[in-house]
Amino acid sequence: MQRLPEYLKRPIIDTEKTKTVRRILKTKCLNTVCEGARCPNKGECYSKNTATFLIMGNVCTRNCRYCNISPARPKPLDADEPLHVAEAVRELGLKYTVITSVTRDDLPDGGAEHFKKCVDEIRKITDAKVEILTPDFRGDKKALDAIIQAAPDVFNHNIETVESVFKTARPQGNYKTSLEVLKYIKENSSLITKSGLMVGLGETLEEIEQTFADLKHAGVDIITIGQYIQPSKLHLNVAKYYTLEEFEELKKLARKAGFKHYQIAPLVRSSYQAMQCWQDCILK
Repeated sequence: MQRLPEYLKRPIIDTEKTKTVRRILKTKCLNTVCEGARCPNKGECYSKNTATFLIMGNVCTRNCRYCNISPARPKPLDADEPLHVAEAVRELGLKYTVITSVTRDDLPDGGAEHFKKCVDEIRKITDAKVEILTPDFRGDKKALDAIIQAAPDVFNHNIETVESVFKTARPQGNYKTSLEVLKYIKENSSLITKSGLMVGLGETLEEIEQTFADLKHAGVDIITIGQYIQPSKLHLNVAKYYTLEEFEELKKLARKAGFKHYQIAPLVRSSYQAMQCWQDCILK
């Protein structure tokens, strides 16, 4: 594993706020992608009294080669999880929350109805805005219709990488299916749509520009881009660490592609400063 550049390192933050977040999550028996995916922004987000909830278990039916969440046979869904997520949102006093999940190809609807139940429960007992970051549901339109009915404030599905790298990074996924998911949601609802990708997996600038064009054609409103960081020696190697100057170039390419709303920086992840992205989108 390559040594991390200094600008990718984050200090450990351990305060009363971060301890409170961990206590609430543990009490409610909830998982977060912050822990499961070893997010570098975990301390910052916990210190701001927020976290990204990871529903439907902590193991995945797919084996994406960049992800730190383990592949395994998942347990049955926890029927109480939607209520527990809502209670955690209330106890944390969140105004905006992000819910994501492992991929559940073992479920007939991929877990779409479970997402809907989480959104419904949050809205029953809080005024929080809700962003959901979903798997592709294998492109199943009935599952996507359930998501549309849930009416989250933002629908997020990550393309993750350019098409040439996609099958290496996500062998059980499909680049075009992910685009079709985003396009279907946009064409059949008024939801704000969002997607993100990692850089540093061997892509070219021309391929990034093509991915921007594909996402724009799919009607995506918000994009996020961050540096891929190898979770362990068993995961895909980092082909390149982009410099801060190169991230500024990516911002120019995003603007050139027509995106007005984006978060682009080395440590940006899908849910990083998600509320700010949403606010920018509805105010412009």
